[in-house]
Amino acid sequence: MSEPVIRAEILAQAEALGAEKSLCPSEVARALKPEEWRSLMTRVRREAIVLAREGRIEILRKGKPVDPEAEIRGVIRLRIRP
Repeated sequence: MSEPVIRAEILAQAEALGAEKSLCPSEVARALKPEEWRSLMTRVRREAIVLAREGRIEILRKGKPVDPEAEIRGVIRLRIRP
């Protein structure tokens, strides 16, 4: 699975939900590789950080945007930037 494919899926799902709703990175992984989605989680998170650094999405932790330049740990959600 290439990085552009992962990024495209993140953006497609986030855009479909709009800026008011967020998605879990596992939803992206499950859409791309339903049987082995766990193996994609690290890559999905990494590509989400790339998109956040580009200003295309926001990464949320406990409902609040986090700095994509900082270390991001724990449960996160993704949403398209308003």
